[in-house]
Amino acid sequence: MSLARALAGIRVLDLSRLLPGPYLTMVLADMGADVVKVEAPVGGDYLRHMPPLHGDMSGRFLAINRNKRSLTLDLKSDAGRAAFLRMVTGADVVVESFRPGVMARLGLDYPVLLGANPRLILCSISGFGQTGPYRDKAGHDLNYVAMTGALAMGGTRTGRPAVPGA
Repeated sequence: MSLARALAGIRVLDLSRLLPGPYLTMVLADMGADVVKVEAPVGGDYLRHMPPLHGDMSGRFLAINRNKRSLTLDLKSDAGRAAFLRMVTGADVVVESFRPGVMARLGLDYPVLLGANPRLILCSISGFGQTGPYRDKAGHDLNYVAMTGALAMGGTRTGRPAVPGA
């Protein structure tokens, strides 16, 4: 079996945004999984609008969301939650990248999802994990390089730090 078909027959519902979650689901899609990206009706994935743009769409967004289907759902509405739970019944995996507690506030925490599909796998990605003192903080690459001291390693001795190119 080719790697491009290794996950054929697996359906993934992708609620993630920006890069870590979409990168994960891109790899799954590249391996043949049916990935459905579910975005909020207003704004969608923030990466859609970040330069460099190709027309009115981010080139990065287009690259990292290749091989995926996309739709919008308002998960804050009863109708949107009900539609998502119907989708969950036919899914194998849900990937989300909200801060801890957001899925519960939406009424879509793991026990609710398992009620719709007892064999479902939930992958929760957050900047600082699901527990611990920083669990409610947003975390992005710049935060991590600053916290580790790596940000201070660039730039000049008396000037501002230089953001690493990678």
